Amino acid sequence: MSDGKTYGAVAEFESAAAVYRAAERLVSEGYRKLDTHTPFPIHGIDTVLKQGASHVGWICAMMGLIGVAAAQLMMWWMNGYDYKIWVSGKLPYDWPPTIPITFELMVLLSAFGAVFGMLGINKLPRLHHPIFKHSTIDRVTDDRFFMSVEASDPMFDSNRTVQLLESVGGSHVELVEE
Repeated sequence: MSDGKTYGAVAEFESAAAVYRAAERLVSEGYRKLDTHTPFPIHGIDTVLKQGASHVGWICAMMGLIGVAAAQLMMWWMNGYDYKIWVSGKLPYDWPPTIPITFELMVLLSAFGAVFGMLGINKLPRLHHPIFKHSTIDRVTDDRFFMSVEASDPMFDSNRTVQLLESVGGSHVELVEE
């Protein structure tokens, strides 16, 4: 390795069960800043890694409520105050005719909240990640399972972490740079 700053250690595993057991072991050893990279979701791995619930649902709900409020405020202002038009003796602003537009704006803003909330929480788009410097990481989309331990983890020690990853069944264990 060159004199670059170390991002962390990355290990390759043969199966989902192997990476799951390795995650359990590293968490029991006290590691907290680790992640798994797999070709498909592994049931329960987020619990093992002590990852919290996603906040995207709350973002989506709040954006939906903002959509409802904005639609009602907009139609009240336009129809009931700014430019009153009496059609067939009906009130200029009455809430039943506003339901379709309210629903559409709620759905639109909820969808924007879900997409942009997910992008923000996941810190995307990120065009390059240090883990891509691992020699066999390209197999993660096909048939291999990887675990990374970040150097910012308080338990991280380059020699001890590499040995621990090898002892839990990791192969091609490498330190990758930022």
